[in-house]
Amino acid sequence: MERERDEAGEREREGGRERGERWREGRREGEKERGKERRERRREGKREKERRGGGKEKVKKERREGERDERGREGEKEEREGEREEGKREKVGERQRGKEGKREEREGGRPI
Repeated sequence: MERERDEAGEREREGGRERGERWREGRREGEKERGKERRERRREGKREKERRGGGKEKVKKERREGERDERGREGEKEEREGEREEGKREKVGERQRGKEGKREEREGGRPI
């Protein structure tokens, strides 16, 4: 009976060991995948550097300039929207003056 318990315990320990080994193996595989991805990103960066024909600093500078262009476009958009708002205000102002002029005429005064 004691021997059976020992054997059952031994089997359980071996099962645990196997699970641990499988877990470690899976972890190793995951690390391997991450390593591959990291290497691929690095290669991609080097390819881009080669394509642009310059060092890392030049690539960074070009990216910054690209971002600046984007910001410039956004600025133009805001400017146009501002002009549109201004035009609306002018129209409203003209309407307002027209109403005041009509009121003045009714009251017999001179329109502004």
